[in-house]
Amino acid sequence: MTATYIPRPDLIQVTYRFVSEKLIDPEKKAKAIALGQTTDTWTPNERSGLKRLEKHQGVVLGLDERTHKEGQPYEYYLTVGFPAANTEADIPTLLTMIFGKISMDGKIRVQEIRFPDEYLEGKGPRNGVAGIRARVAEPTKPLAMAIFKPCVGLSAPELAKMFYELAVGGMHLVKDDEILPDLEICPTEKRLEACLDAGQRALKETGRPTLYAVNLTGLPSRLLPKARRLAKLGAECFLLNVLSYGYGALEELRELGIPVMAHPALAGAIAAAPDTGMDYAVILGSLMRLGGADIVLFPSSYGTVSLPSTQTNAIWKALSKPMGNLMPVFPAPSAGIHPGLVPRIIEDYGYDVIINAGGGVHGHPKGARAGAKAFRQAIDWAIKRKNFGGLSEREFPELAEALRLWGRGERNG
Repeated sequence: MTATYIPRPDLIQVTYRFVSEKLIDPEKKAKAIALGQTTDTWTPNERSGLKRLEKHQGVVLGLDERTHKEGQPYEYYLTVGFPAANTEADIPTLLTMIFGKISMDGKIRVQEIRFPDEYLEGKGPRNGVAGIRARVAEPTKPLAMAIFKPCVGLSAPELAKMFYELAVGGMHLVKDDEILPDLEICPTEKRLEACLDAGQRALKETGRPTLYAVNLTGLPSRLLPKARRLAKLGAECFLLNVLSYGYGALEELRELGIPVMAHPALAGAIAAAPDTGMDYAVILGSLMRLGGADIVLFPSSYGTVSLPSTQTNAIWKALSKPMGNLMPVFPAPSAGIHPGLVPRIIEDYGYDVIINAGGGVHGHPKGARAGAKAFRQAIDWAIKRKNFGGLSEREFPELAEALRLWGRGERNG
């Protein structure tokens, strides 16, 4: 069949990938999704034909049956349009509408979601790339961020000491590890107070601010009250394991106006299977941006935990491409990042990127402060080399030592 598509920018448009071992009628399948997730049932119903229900019905917008190869399953791309009026303008009811019970209907996967501009009004990041840059006083260059390593088991004063070293070394941001909850040995409020104090001491010494992302944890009903308490104590940025707590928690948190950093924990449980779930670009790209994340972490394509470059590129595009009036979001490719990879990261993402590292900072032979300096030097080195070429790293001593340890990390072939 010939691929068809009817644009309907007034509807929430969802493209599904459906895989079947046998030949099916794709239009029938798409209609079953469109009507079954909106106004109809699988048996005849006298009320299903009511005229006033038409504005709530889903409609089939696109059909694309891929060329079938002998011995391979059949592959279909089905695009369905849903009325935004069927939701409460939040992500939980959106997900229930577009992928509720049908998520259990065999090999079906959400590949893409497109939203009407009107639906996006009042949503999305409150700070975005420009707001984060203003908070760390860095208008143009890529940003460097460090993770506390180790974290669980350390006290608030120990983490504050680590924060000070990282801040003096030049990190723009420092974040809690996502596995660090509100423990008795290191309560969140004490950790926040200690790190903010360390940040102020570093600021007086260097003149550079360092943003601290504190991990927000607890029962969902307590998250927002806790966030408000932390905000009164001076919280500058919240780290949230969005998929653990739900997109609704992210949407509520954005209302405070304090930057939100979204962690990808649990993303593999939703997106890793090739034929089910939702695409990484949907759950870590479009929905994180819609929900109000200002920074989104995700595995890079060249680290210890990695995604294919096609996936990381799709996430980045979903965070940065025009999307109604939503501000672009900072991508933070992560996991196994060291200074030698910085030129490659800048080549792949441009300057609007946060270079996030844990062991790559703390593993420097001269300690965390030198590791932070190495990353800042790597950014300057990469920019100068890109602009002027043939630049030696010898004028950057901490970077040179890091490169001897980890290698240059450049592209092969």
